[in-house]
Amino acid sequence: MSHKVLIANRGEIALRAIRACKELGIKTVAVYSQGDKNLKHLKFADETVCIGPASPLESYLNAPSILSAAEVTNTDAIYPGYGFLAEDFSFAEKCEESGFKFIGPNSETIKMMGDKITAKSIAEKAGIQVVPGYKDDLPDDPDKIHAIAKNVGYPLMIKATAGGGGRGMRLIESEDELLDGLEITMQEAMNAFGNKVVYFEKFISNPRHIEVQIVADGKGNVIHLGTRDCSIQRRHQKLIEEAPASNINPELLSNTLDACLKLCKDINYEGVGTLEFLYENNAFYFIEMNTRIQVEHPVSEMITGFDLVKAQLKIALGIPTTLDQSKISFRGHAIECRINAENPRTFTPSPGLITKMHPPGGFGIRFDSHIYSGYEVPPYYDSLLAKIITTANSRSSCIKRMMSALDEFFVEGIETNHSLHQELMHDDVFNQNNHTINYLENEFFKNYE
Repeated sequence: MSHKVLIANRGEIALRAIRACKELGIKTVAVYSQGDKNLKHLKFADETVCIGPASPLESYLNAPSILSAAEVTNTDAIYPGYGFLAEDFSFAEKCEESGFKFIGPNSETIKMMGDKITAKSIAEKAGIQVVPGYKDDLPDDPDKIHAIAKNVGYPLMIKATAGGGGRGMRLIESEDELLDGLEITMQEAMNAFGNKVVYFEKFISNPRHIEVQIVADGKGNVIHLGTRDCSIQRRHQKLIEEAPASNINPELLSNTLDACLKLCKDINYEGVGTLEFLYENNAFYFIEMNTRIQVEHPVSEMITGFDLVKAQLKIALGIPTTLDQSKISFRGHAIECRINAENPRTFTPSPGLITKMHPPGGFGIRFDSHIYSGYEVPPYYDSLLAKIITTANSRSSCIKRMMSALDEFFVEGIETNHSLHQELMHDDVFNQNNHTINYLENEFFKNYE
C-alpha cells in the first residue's frame, strides 16, 4: 500500500523526516509559511503547500490550515516532529477525527502524559521514583498555601502542569517569595499553555539531567535505546547532549530502564518517547515524559544504529518493524552540539543572512541541518540552525572528534553559539564529566568573564 505523509514542521527536523520517507518509498507533502519559502526540504518534497503568514500562530500552529493542506493533497498521515503541535493533544485529536493518522501516540495518551501530575502518578504506579511535592489542587487560602509549601520544604519549584521547554516554572527560596511567585507563574502558565494549574515540587539543587529513549508499537512491544545526559543547559534549554549517560549506578539504572518499559506497556504506548529524570545522590527522580521525537535523538541513533524517525513512520503506518531488546546493541559514545543563531553569552537571537557556511565532515561526524550559504534565518522561530554529532569508541575520543568538527565548521553573516561549544569541549569540568544542570550558568560563565 502506498502512503503519503504531510510534514507539519520546518527546519532540520522536516528535512530529517523527508529523508526517512524517501528511504521508505513514502510520498511527502511539505507545508511552509510565507517566511519559509526558501527552506531546503521544500526542494525534496513531492508536493508543497503554503499554510499562512510567517507568524507561527498563523502557520505552523494553525491546525485548520494544516488539516486543509492534508485534505487537498490526499495525505494519509501527519508527521509533527518536535515543537509546534507535536505534543498538542487537541491537534492529534483533530487529526484522528479528520481521518489522518497522527504519527505519534494517540491524543488520549498525549493528554495524559502531557499533564505532569497525571504523568507522575502513572510513573509511581510503574515503580518509578518522582520528586517529592504537592500535586493536588492548591487552595485559595494563603495560609493553607503557606502550610503546604512549608510541608514540601524550601527551596521549592512552582511548575505548570502543562509546562515544558523550561517555561512555566519558578524557583521559590523562601516563604516571602511564595505568593507573588505563585501568581506570576500561574499567569505565565496561562499565557504559554492556556492552563494556569500549577503544583509544588521539592527543589533538587544540583542534579544531572538524564533521559531514557523508548520505542513502542502499541501492541505491547517496547524497547529502550539506553540513556542520554543532557546536563549542559542554559535557562533550562539543552545545548549539549550525549549518549550513553556515564557514572550511574548499574543496578539502579537497570531497575529504572525496566520501570520505563513497564510504564509504556501499562499505558499501551505507541511511537517514540522520552522519559526525563533528575539524577542526584544515586537516585533517579522522574520529571516528565515527552511524547514525541527529541531534538537530541541522533545521539541515541549513533550508539545503537537504530533509526528513530523511520521507526516512527513504520509503526504509525503499519509497516512491519521488529522491536526486540535483545537485538539492540550499544557501542561507543556520541555527543551532539546544538548550533543556535544567538549571541554565545547573552543568548540574544541573531536572525539574518548567512553569507557563508561550511559543514564539518569526516569519519564519525554527522551534520543535521537545513542551512546553506545564502539562507536567510527568519526571526520568527526557534534559533536552532544545526546539530553537529560525533561518535567514537570512548567519551574522550568523541570530545576530541567534536573539537575537530567544530574547528572545521563555520557560519558567517550572523552570530552563533559556535565559540561557546568550542570552549566547552576544552573545559576541564566537562571533560572530566563533573558537570550538572547548573554548571553552565553558575560556574562556567563566571570563569570566562
